[in-house]
Amino acid sequence: MAPHVRPENVLKRAEELLAVEQAGDALNLLHEIITSKRTRNTPIASLEPIMLRFVELCVQLRRGKLAKEGLYTYKNVAQNTSVGSIEVVLKRFIDLSKEKVNEAQEQADKIALDTIDDLEASETPESIMLSTVSTEQSKDRTDRAVVTPWLKFLWEAYRTVLEILRNNARLEIMYQATAIQAFQFCLKYARKTEFRRLCELLRNHLQSASKNLSQVHAINLNDPDTLQRHLDTRFAQLNAAVELELWQEAFRSVEDIHTLLTISKRPPKPAMMVNYYEKLTKIFLVSDNYLFHAAAASRYHNLRLQTRPMTEAEASRSASIVLLSAIAIPVISTSRFRAGMYDVDESKHKNVRLSGLLGLSKAPSRASLLKEALSKGILSRVRPEINALYQILEVDFHPLSICRKISPIMSELVKDDELARYIQPLHQVILTRLFQQLSQVYDSLKLDFVVKLVDFPAPFSVSPTTIEKFIMNGCKKGELAIKINHADDSLTFESDVYATSKAASDSAVQLQPTPTEIVRTELSRLAKALFATVNLVDTDYISSVAAAKEAALQRAVSGVASEHKAALERKNVIEDRLKQAETILQKREEDESRKRALKLQQEQAAEQTRLAEEMRKRELDRIRREQDAIMELEKRKIADEMISKGIKIAPGTLETMDTAQLREVEIEQTEKRTKDISERMRLTAKRIDHLERAYRKAEIPLLEQDYEKQKLADKALHEERRAAQIETAKAQFEAKVLLKKRLRRMVPDYEEYKERLLHM
Repeated sequence: MAPHVRPENVLKRAEELLAVEQAGDALNLLHEIITSKRTRNTPIASLEPIMLRFVELCVQLRRGKLAKEGLYTYKNVAQNTSVGSIEVVLKRFIDLSKEKVNEAQEQADKIALDTIDDLEASETPESIMLSTVSTEQSKDRTDRAVVTPWLKFLWEAYRTVLEILRNNARLEIMYQATAIQAFQFCLKYARKTEFRRLCELLRNHLQSASKNLSQVHAINLNDPDTLQRHLDTRFAQLNAAVELELWQEAFRSVEDIHTLLTISKRPPKPAMMVNYYEKLTKIFLVSDNYLFHAAAASRYHNLRLQTRPMTEAEASRSASIVLLSAIAIPVISTSRFRAGMYDVDESKHKNVRLSGLLGLSKAPSRASLLKEALSKGILSRVRPEINALYQILEVDFHPLSICRKISPIMSELVKDDELARYIQPLHQVILTRLFQQLSQVYDSLKLDFVVKLVDFPAPFSVSPTTIEKFIMNGCKKGELAIKINHADDSLTFESDVYATSKAASDSAVQLQPTPTEIVRTELSRLAKALFATVNLVDTDYISSVAAAKEAALQRAVSGVASEHKAALERKNVIEDRLKQAETILQKREEDESRKRALKLQQEQAAEQTRLAEEMRKRELDRIRREQDAIMELEKRKIADEMISKGIKIAPGTLETMDTAQLREVEIEQTEKRTKDISERMRLTAKRIDHLERAYRKAEIPLLEQDYEKQKLADKALHEERRAAQIETAKAQFEAKVLLKKRLRRMVPDYEEYKERLLHM
């Protein structure tokens, strides 16, 4: 129907079409009314019921693109007058889509149950083999056929609503609620790909919001409430990413949260930050970044202690995780060795970036994390085996028994799933401490002896190949100074006093100074001794130092007044410059405000021009569509007439032909058909004429014979019928004679009765 129909009568007309099962025509009618130019002046109270019915039909017929176009148009019409109406329509759109998904799931479950004939029947080998090659619908096929189309429609509905609501401060609350519903959708149906796309979509919306601050109803991230809503949404996104185990998206969500926290002028909620650091610990642990995992665990533990009281068991468990994560930080990095200035700068930039996420001014280290944990008295709250592990690795010196003492501790750790995650990095720490302590006692060792020292029970055993790889990696990193001699199967610890090895680093327990340290500190110790000797023996040096101090004191006393005067002058100059800067800043702000107002007017004018151009193009497209529909209807009508007349149309040619061409084809086919019929009639008449002539020629001699036969047959038949007639006549005559004789006996009685009647 044309769009000039009054909106008040649209619903009535749509209901009439629905009553005769023409839902598609009803939807097109509503769509034309909604996108019509005249609808812009229609009151929202009259337009809202039309939109609600429109979205119901769009969901019913699964017309997502049509719904998107109509919702965009309605948003442009109602966003300046009735924001609540937009929210009602969009909420109805989402709710109907959810209902369709639930109905599809119930239908799929019912189909799956209907295919089961006997619930007590067991699977046989024959039935299993048949199921692998049969074409019966399994539950997966049923879900793909019934549920998947509606899941796609619901996902597109979420995307459409988010695109419509984006970058509008008046619709921001529903935007955040819809985003959270989309996260729940991805969680419920385990849609990881859609979750990545959703995160990217929200990220793009936030970037565009920060750029388009001059638009009408633009989102202001400086507003604390707006920023808090964005933070809540990003935390919901972070929780969903962790639950879906999409760690890369979780890390990006953490970066988004950190960016918003730096913008925020309001301090974040403690419970929110507890969740933030908890998710960071999981992300860093999955990425095998044990250093920042331990830092995040420490921040998480401290914040939990500040926000809410914990029981003794909870505090002990949390403290144990903090200390164990710090101990498990590998002293030697297990990553591949990378040399070069570019890689060093890249690693430094990465550490600065990760430190910023944790709110740290500089990158943490293993020693600093252990020192911080000890300063807060964590050792008194950790589990006994964790305390013993710390004493063995960081305090005691026992190179020959370190592995034997740690083995029972590892057996205790493996019983707890949360603590068992640190066993693998603990191997690296144990091996590092073993070789650091051995290097302080021995010059060389047999490799077999070292392998016996690294004797862990299964499944924690370490192979000789792993030990050798660890030594090579430690030497590359400069943490170890060991040479392996495969000829005599031995290890040699470097003893060059001029080497720069870190074999006995500051983090390791030292039994005695190494030769390298003795040589490296010889000059400094000599300088300290000479300085102390000069201060005690040389009187001239002592008097010169005292005179220099006295002269400096006199200069300071004499220059106090001039310095005070200079300070006052400098203060006045600073105040004058501040006033000038404020004046310049105020003038600049006024100029910028005027420019923003002018730019806003220009953008509004350009937007109105663009909208008018879009409406004009949309109207032209509608007229073109109507003309095409009329032409298509006429073509279909002509084609149906041609088919009813028996005229064939080549497949695929109907779409490329117009009505004139179809008429030409009809005339041509009719003329050709008439000629064919005339020619066939002529040939048929000629053939029948010749055949009849041949029949008659062949019939002439046979007719005479048949005539003679017919005469004899007719004569015999005549005689037979004559004889039968005579016999019948005789029989009838005899019967009548007998009747006459019987009736003759009644004549006297008749005459007597007659006479009696006459004389009465």
